Amino acid sequence: MHTPLLRAVGTTTAVYGALVTARPALLARPSGLTTPDGAVPRDTETCLRPLAWRDLAVGLAMATAPEGPALRTATAVRIASDLGDALLLGPTLDHAVRPKVLAVSVGWAALSVLGLCARRAR
Repeated sequence: MHTPLLRAVGTTTAVYGALVTARPALLARPSGLTTPDGAVPRDTETCLRPLAWRDLAVGLAMATAPEGPALRTATAVRIASDLGDALLLGPTLDHAVRPKVLAVSVGWAALSVLGLCARRAR
């Protein structure tokens, strides 16, 4: 396990989750979840905030969990969340943004898998 990489993924995830919780447009716009004039509908904001809060919580767990089973579990939740986003949300998005959104979700999951599988150089 490469703990510094997992901590970095966790910290980045937590910060992004906090920002999107406060400003759902940060996720809605690149995901194509806006109206034609670029506004984010209130219902969309309401649906995105729990996802962002999940990212904040899981990211904090990855950033602070003791090395070992706790960090592996937090990372597994991060991977499952990212792959769940790709599998469940990806197909619902417009074709124009779908590849980018899927790449981001799968990319973060892959980075977390890499952190779990890699050995830290000593």
